[in-house]
Amino acid sequence: MLITALGLVAAAAAWRLTHTVRGFLAVLLDFLTAAGLLRLAGEPSWDSIVLAAAVIALRKLLGASLALSRSHDTTPGTDLPR
Repeated sequence: MLITALGLVAAAAAWRLTHTVRGFLAVLLDFLTAAGLLRLAGEPSWDSIVLAAAVIALRKLLGASLALSRSHDTTPGTDLPR
């Protein structure tokens, strides 16, 4: 629970500093992954394993989605407003 709370604080700080969703989500999901893995080390159960796997899968999915959107945003010659 402490790691999750620290992750929320760190993600809020990342948002404040970068003003980007990418920075906010990267920090938050890294802390949530760490919290899930620490929970597995303490009391391994199927619920903990499923939760840690879900967080890691969500992190990968969001990371790929944000990278894809960034590659579309930096295409030269596009004058679309953001």
